[in-house]
Amino acid sequence: MPVPMTVEGAESLREELQHRKGALRQEITQAIAEAREHGDLKENAEYHAAREQQGFNEGRIQEIEGKLAEAQIIDIAKIPAGDKVIFGVTVTLLDVDSDQETTYKIVGEDEADLKSGKISVMSPIARALIGKVVGDAVSVSTPGGDKEYEIDSVEHV
Repeated sequence: MPVPMTVEGAESLREELQHRKGALRQEITQAIAEAREHGDLKENAEYHAAREQQGFNEGRIQEIEGKLAEAQIIDIAKIPAGDKVIFGVTVTLLDVDSDQETTYKIVGEDEADLKSGKISVMSPIARALIGKVVGDAVSVSTPGGDKEYEIDSVEHV
């Protein structure tokens, strides 16, 4: 099943993959070679740590390759702009109770980073927003209770 991903998210994964396959892989191989030179491998903590790091790196490489293979990359810039909330848009919400504005970009699960204002398409907020249009009121269930928002703007950025 395809997993939605923004162009930026796919590019970020490709960069990480290139780093892990290139520079990081060489660094780990060099660390293993240096640790081997220290002799007895059974009690060589540096060797075991480098091998563990190698296993983690190779596992992450496989994980990234799998994610990119399953990704359905969506370029929001190629979709005609409108007032409807869809995957990849940046939406500004107005908290009905506090009049406070919050802006989120709706992205794939691997790209989500709340500190950067990026929320997963699978999050409760995004799921409540998808398909709605500017001016719509949306109720979102949060751990602190239900929150009412009004969609203030939708940007295709």
